[in-house]
Amino acid sequence: MAAAQIFAVIIFAAMFLMIVLDKIERHLVTLGSGVLTLVVVFGICMKNGKAIWDTLAIKGFATKEFWYQVTESESKGINWATIIFIAGMMVMVEGMAKAGFFRWLCMQIAYIVKCKTIPVFITFMIMSAVLSMFIDSITVIMFLAAVTIELAQLLKFNPVPMILAEIFCANLGGSATMCGDPPNIIVGTSLGYSFFDFLTNTGLVAGISLVVSVIFFYIVFRKELVTEGSGNVDMSKFPKPSEAITNKKDFIISSIIFGIAVVLLITHSMTHLTVATIGLFIAVITLITSAKDAPELLKKVDYKTLVFFIGLFIVVGGLEETGILEYIAKFIEKISGGDAMLMIAIILWISALASAFVDNIPFAATMVPVIQSLAEASGVQLSTLAWALSIGTDIGGSATPIGASANVVGTSVAAKNGYPIGWGKYCKRLAPATIIVLAISTVYIFVRYL
Repeated sequence: MAAAQIFAVIIFAAMFLMIVLDKIERHLVTLGSGVLTLVVVFGICMKNGKAIWDTLAIKGFATKEFWYQVTESESKGINWATIIFIAGMMVMVEGMAKAGFFRWLCMQIAYIVKCKTIPVFITFMIMSAVLSMFIDSITVIMFLAAVTIELAQLLKFNPVPMILAEIFCANLGGSATMCGDPPNIIVGTSLGYSFFDFLTNTGLVAGISLVVSVIFFYIVFRKELVTEGSGNVDMSKFPKPSEAITNKKDFIISSIIFGIAVVLLITHSMTHLTVATIGLFIAVITLITSAKDAPELLKKVDYKTLVFFIGLFIVVGGLEETGILEYIAKFIEKISGGDAMLMIAIILWISALASAFVDNIPFAATMVPVIQSLAEASGVQLSTLAWALSIGTDIGGSATPIGASANVVGTSVAAKNGYPIGWGKYCKRLAPATIIVLAISTVYIFVRYL
């Protein structure tokens, strides 16, 4: 077992390093690391076929609990529910994007506030947070940043402050629900929490933090935004929201499907439909209703991200099967001395610090079994540790340009359009906002749960 543990740690550390260095595409890194885990750790060192079978978790597809779950079941190895759900939402989002839904929504809101810079700035921040509660924050930022740059050119203001605020609010909104951010999907599906569980726990602190963040960004950026575009605006120069709709029928259908997805997610603790069932159902009805565009929608699905998840879950499975994660849990318990406050603070702030520099998805996947062991050993409620982990990984990623996928996408869209955002400019504005929200979250968890 000692050799298996050593190799499991080496493979995991090498994988993390290669993801940070970003020299090889990350899906190839995790897939290669996953194969090494199966062959070297489970096959050669442990000679354990059952460990391989458990980690691949293929037999789960044949169980009723995978699709319809009344009682919580333990998730080990590849979390197929997470992968199917993300794939299903990707198909739905591609359908919505093709119909012009996101562009229409952005232009519609800009029109409602008469394209005045400060009102657009505030409403786009709120829209970024609200959309990211239900849709992948990468998609939200991709469209918001593009429309922000278009409005900036028409209104003659600098779009960088607005894009930075939108990135932060997208990550904040993503922390509010189970489907908002990949770390939350991992935590929710692994521990059996529902959309409503997240909304009433992390969602509450996200709402408080959003109000504080809007005020903070308004104070920080108002002088940069009040420029030539701050007076009365000639609305006749602007493209009408209706021009964004590429196909009216597809637009209506995709809006209805989005509504169905939201309802299914909100009610899944009552219906007992798992996120795997919801994701598959949403993908199927999107493809059926867009039959002629189905091949194109399937082609646009980000398969690299799905492969990234599969490899990652296998590597984390290696750490779990060899008992490494249990050692980490015992170490955290030892340094916290069993003190619940210190334990929560360690999980929240270490998660945030790690997520500012490395991808928050592998970190969340690694920490889920750790907090399970901690809860068993210390007697602290597992749900309290889960909310600390979710908030830390989701919010901490906002602090640097590489901390979360939405940050990378937002800064890339800005740079492509001639507005480069360096590390200095990014961190000067968003690192203080991140620290403020983490401080609010720490106080919130202490007051509410301890």
